[in-house]
Amino acid sequence: MTLRISNLHAGYGRIEVCRQIALEVGEGEFLALLGANGAGKSTLLGAIAGSVVARGAIELDGRRLDGVNARERARSGLALVPEGRRNLFSPLTVMENMQLGLRLQPAAERARTQDELFAMFPILSTRRSQPAGLLSGGEQQMLALAVALARKPSVLLLDEPSQGLAPLVLQNLVEQIGALRSMGVALLLAEQNHRFAAQLCDRYVVLSSGEIAGGGGGDELQDAEQVAHALMAAA
Repeated sequence: MTLRISNLHAGYGRIEVCRQIALEVGEGEFLALLGANGAGKSTLLGAIAGSVVARGAIELDGRRLDGVNARERARSGLALVPEGRRNLFSPLTVMENMQLGLRLQPAAERARTQDELFAMFPILSTRRSQPAGLLSGGEQQMLALAVALARKPSVLLLDEPSQGLAPLVLQNLVEQIGALRSMGVALLLAEQNHRFAAQLCDRYVVLSSGEIAGGGGGDELQDAEQVAHALMAAA
């Protein structure tokens, strides 16, 4: 499915954070949303998912979603993994968090989906009865992804997944996120770490002060120096 955003404005109360946003994520495409801290990346993802008040057009496979609530957007195929893994409940076990994500699946499919996710993230299978708050940062990120993927989304909105993770953990995360291509899931990845994004995404756009300030294709995204220059110019 194609996600298409046009003339999107979003913010909090009278404070407008994002302005005139227009972007498109094609079916199965991985798009990086790059920008410094405070550029508006989290606000934009929240606006698309329905957790931040916005105006403008949000379409998924031609269906307008800007007039429906967050739950209905999730049912339509959008899933958000917020910054800091805030879709997790720390006191609940890995299994209990997973079951919350599975609620939108038909009952007959939940066991199969659960098995698929444990196969994708085998470390979580060994932590089933452990509270999410006692997992390592990398394990929490895996669980946050699993909870979102339990909904069988067509578009995954992923906010700063590399934050606070060690290099070895990041490399494992690159492989796990990259596996989403075989599932046909499209990705909108909000990141400050352009080197991490470069290992995953087909192209990028730069967000600066709440507005799209440029972008480029996959070949440019592999050029870390060029992307860094684009980010500095947009700052």
